[in-house]
Amino acid sequence: MARKAVAAAVAAGAALVAVVAFGATIFYALCLVVPPLAAAALTMLLFALVSLAVVMIALRREAHDEDIEDDEPMGLGERAYTLFRNRPILGTAAALAGGWIFLRNPALATMVAAAFTEKGHGRRRR
Repeated sequence: MARKAVAAAVAAGAALVAVVAFGATIFYALCLVVPPLAAAALTMLLFALVSLAVVMIALRREAHDEDIEDDEPMGLGERAYTLFRNRPILGTAAALAGGWIFLRNPALATMVAAAFTEKGHGRRRR
């Protein structure tokens, strides 16, 4: 589970960098045609429209999915995986915030890694 969470965090970071680079490309391309202030406004408008479209698609998809959760995931890794699966935007924001915090405090990253590798005590297999 921890590998999936790390892979999702890496993918979210790469997507963030790609979106920022794409935004800069659009801005500088528009600067060739219109003044910089207008280019910034048009770039912001484009990204706002794209984000609105993504939200509307996600809400429509969520309205059709009437799945009932069985029970709460047991471990921290399962919870993170469920968060990324059910709410990818929130999971991406949490991963980026967590990455920033872990860069600031490496000891905390060690404690969280230990929590992810800890096995749950609630369930026992027979």
